[in-house]
Amino acid sequence: MTSTARSFESPSYAVATPRLSVAIPFFRYDPLPLFRTLCHEAKALDLRVEILLLDDGSDDPPGLARLADAVQESEAPARLLAFSANQGRSAGRNWLFAESRARHLLFLDCDMAPDAEDFLETWLRHAQAHDPACTFGGFSLKQTEISPATRLHAAIQQRGECVDAAHRAQAPAKYVYASNLLVRRDVFAAAPFDAQFQGWGWEDVEWGVRIAKQYPISHIDNPASHLGLDGDAALFGKYLQGGANFARLVQLHPDAVAAYPSVRLARRLKFIPAKAALMKGLRAVAQSPSPTSARVFAAKLYRTLIYAEALARSSVRQFLIESDGR
Repeated sequence: MTSTARSFESPSYAVATPRLSVAIPFFRYDPLPLFRTLCHEAKALDLRVEILLLDDGSDDPPGLARLADAVQESEAPARLLAFSANQGRSAGRNWLFAESRARHLLFLDCDMAPDAEDFLETWLRHAQAHDPACTFGGFSLKQTEISPATRLHAAIQQRGECVDAAHRAQAPAKYVYASNLLVRRDVFAAAPFDAQFQGWGWEDVEWGVRIAKQYPISHIDNPASHLGLDGDAALFGKYLQGGANFARLVQLHPDAVAAYPSVRLARRLKFIPAKAALMKGLRAVAQSPSPTSARVFAAKLYRTLIYAEALARSSVRQFLIESDGR
């Protein structure tokens, strides 16, 4: 955790007693369109919603100045915090929780766009009616502009992640993403995000698996669209970053995640030979003009091989540690 470099508030922030805190971390991404959308609805909700933004070390003075002006001019309760250096996804969300004031906190990624005009009101009603420990609202590509460059990422999300609440409820902990996630204050205080997860991926899934051992996880259909789809190079770069985090998830919760298809397959593949050559071929297929189904299959298998290699390295490290201790 670190101290904030700068802070900006709207005129109504100090007098509000919010029932819902919306927490939006961002790093080198412009959250101003999302902020304006939320403010448009929040200003009519009688100071019951506060909007908290965290610039996690973007080092973009003009962008920060534009957002600070928007916050200070907002009719809704809002606050902008700015770090001088990047702290990471988990640490940033933990900091936003510490700064929030409501009983329920809604984590919302900066590249999301609410699909319904009563998005915040729906979350408020759900929180007040059920006082849930944790609820995921879902996400979609309803408002997302899909280009040839982002078609692969869109297809992967549409097949595996853009699913309704009834589907998600069959495996509640598996579908916990911090992109649109409501959490009760006492739950997060007892179980913050694990700051040992670095880079991209799996910190929110690990959090979901961890809290599912003590609290119920519910799902509703109150989705937001994921606008920030990646091109192929950025997508594969994130997959490479996520290997170590995947291995940490499996190490921390081996039994809880044993049935996950990605975990089962990665365990089977972790010691196969020539993974590097196979990955190179799979990436070539995934980035080729092949049919979308073939590209998706190749990309998913490429990602699984990254996870398999991470598990193999983790197994070797654990063996060396245990051998050294004997």
